[in-house]
Amino acid sequence: MRLTRNIYPGLVCGFIILMLTTLPGSCFPTVKSFWQWLSPDKIVHVVMFGSLAYLIPFGYREKYCHDARQARKRLLRLSFLFSTAYGGATELLQTIPALRRSGSVYDFLADVTGCILGVFIFKVVYQKKIKKMTCD
Repeated sequence: MRLTRNIYPGLVCGFIILMLTTLPGSCFPTVKSFWQWLSPDKIVHVVMFGSLAYLIPFGYREKYCHDARQARKRLLRLSFLFSTAYGGATELLQTIPALRRSGSVYDFLADVTGCILGVFIFKVVYQKKIKKMTCD
């Protein structure tokens, strides 16, 4: 896959996520138990990483529409793996004491959930376009 300017939305999304996840911990409410799992913080994680997982293959959407099925699967798998790894890296980064943040398994689970949703939404949207062959 060749890098093109179409990947800018994914890069910008990744940069915004990095900035948000490295803000001082005092900027955000804390989650103390599993039952607060569906707090606004977790929804933000799902949306951020869902957007990232959607925007990574978005840069290759024209190629996606014309590639063989195996190549499309590989692109979606790479998108999921990269965005999940990025979510894990941001959670590990938050364990640095200078950031006054704390990494959370629950945040990571929300990140993975977002990655799954982002890839799924991309697949559904572009599967319909492939059937119509109007990939734009």
